Amino acid sequence: MEKNRRWWALVAVALGTFMTYLDNNVVNVALPSIQRELGLTISGLEWITSAYILVFAGLLLAGGRLGDVVGHRMVFLSGLGIFTVASVAAGLAGSQELLIGARAAQGIGAALLSPAALALIQEFFPDPKERGTAIGIWGAVGALALAVGPLTGGVLAEHVSWGWIFLINLPIGVATFALSMITMPRGQATRQANFFRRMDPIGLITSSVALFALTYGLIEGDAKGWTSGLILGSFAVAAVAATAFVVQQSRTEDSMVNLAFFRLRMFTGGLLAMGLWAFGVFGIYFYMAIYLQNVLGFSPTEAGAGFVPLALITAVGAVLAPRFEARFGVARVTAFGLLVMGASILGIAQYGEGTHYLDLLPWFALYGVGGGLLIPLSNVVLGALPSERAGIASGMLNVSREVFGLLGVTVLGAILSNRAGASTGTELHRYLVGYQTALVVASILILVGVPLSLWMLRKAKPVGPEPVVPVLEMV
Repeated sequence: MEKNRRWWALVAVALGTFMTYLDNNVVNVALPSIQRELGLTISGLEWITSAYILVFAGLLLAGGRLGDVVGHRMVFLSGLGIFTVASVAAGLAGSQELLIGARAAQGIGAALLSPAALALIQEFFPDPKERGTAIGIWGAVGALALAVGPLTGGVLAEHVSWGWIFLINLPIGVATFALSMITMPRGQATRQANFFRRMDPIGLITSSVALFALTYGLIEGDAKGWTSGLILGSFAVAAVAATAFVVQQSRTEDSMVNLAFFRLRMFTGGLLAMGLWAFGVFGIYFYMAIYLQNVLGFSPTEAGAGFVPLALITAVGAVLAPRFEARFGVARVTAFGLLVMGASILGIAQYGEGTHYLDLLPWFALYGVGGGLLIPLSNVVLGALPSERAGIASGMLNVSREVFGLLGVTVLGAILSNRAGASTGTELHRYLVGYQTALVVASILILVGVPLSLWMLRKAKPVGPEPVVPVLEMV
């Protein structure tokens, strides 16, 4: 593949990823406007967000496997097309049911697009050094979406119309599709006779059921009650399906997920480190956004703008991280990134009432530095597996992010609620006690990743060549 052409293909991949990241963040600040205009119930309002996350997380492994079997280019373009059309449907939706259905369809598109995006980067950039740079750029674009999403959602919802938070995906999607068709070479056709067997239908079903059930339990646990029959049943279904998946994979010759992969330190360590990153990023973003609005009195647009410096620094860190990894090693850079993230969260936890945004800004900046250093870790996870398994490796990486991210929101929310409920004083004081406790716990969990990364991501000691035995000694 020509050098200039593949960098333009990277632009297409990054734009596709930008769309999915943007849509995952743009909705939250626009929910009040959507509720007023469509007359949504509280349950319907929650499912505008949940429908997307549930379908996206549930189908990630299926999307990754499909890319490995039929080709990542085809799956990327299919996912992009579905996501773009579903975005238009969501923007024009006139009822709760249509909007939730369109959000679920967006989840299908994102589940196809996201694993294929990383796999295509590996395909276009076989050289590890160039691939590290490419993934850094890709990660920087994703970090920018974290900044642009809440700000864009707030501005459009307040000054234009909530429908445009989805309709803006149409020109981006069309441009990305055209650029992809021009720059991405066609892959080799897959023999259809092997398609059904290679897709591993039992593995697809059991993995998807497990992820759907687990994601549903994490999303609805707080609202339904963690000890309710529905939530306990959801977790039980997830456990049974996951067990069936592991058993079936161990007995299948061409399985979706070779369980031996988990014995690779780089692969498993990379997944865990990225999971801890997602726990911090998703959980802290969510509750800091609430803090900025409920405690500092920011509007939704102002709260979104408050995250822009953090996300910009994260983007810069993602671009520079491959250079640091080449010099200091992935284990040290990852451990340092987690250390900085954990320390910055402890710093943020010091502030309660009477705080100004400028007091928080240095800690936000430090948090962005740590978060940016971990984004190129995706390259380590992809590089740990054979190239023909790039789709499933990317799918598992995305699953790690989504599940740990949901755990971040869920666990920190449970800690916040329980600690606030056990405290006395004004409502604001009780909330802040819970909020600060949740941040301290998040910091401790992230700091656990420091020794874990130093151990699991260390380079294996090179093994010297076997001594050459003279021919005369063999006779």
